[in-house]
Amino acid sequence: MPASLIKLFITASASAPVASGGAVTTNVVPAVSRFAAAVTAPMIAGNVTTIPAAGFVNDNGDAITDLPAPPANGYLNVHVNGMMQEANLSVLTTASLVINTVDIPVGAPVVLEVADFSNTTSTITTPPVISIPDIDIIV
Repeated sequence: MPASLIKLFITASASAPVASGGAVTTNVVPAVSRFAAAVTAPMIAGNVTTIPAAGFVNDNGDAITDLPAPPANGYLNVHVNGMMQEANLSVLTTASLVINTVDIPVGAPVVLEVADFSNTTSTITTPPVISIPDIDIIV
């Protein structure tokens, strides 16, 4: 007669750990810059309107030489003649703002707003208390 194999049978149940308490502090420090320009005839060419950085002034009315780089963690808004434009119509570099249209009248105001949220930080200021799971083994 063949020998039989005897196996150990164990069941176990466990409770999930529970986290309680704890606090996270998030600091949001956006860097927001606004610039204004008026479209001139030489800016409209080749199926696009290209406004060089030097064509803009900042919020204080001071001439600028460079525009901010497009933020990786932020956004930009372009307003032409008081109307916000679709995001895919504009390309921003530090040298210029290119708007993919020639349908902007000479003299129209263009406002560029750039918001950068890369200085946002989150820290755990109070660590949570995490319970130890209960494990019951039934033999």
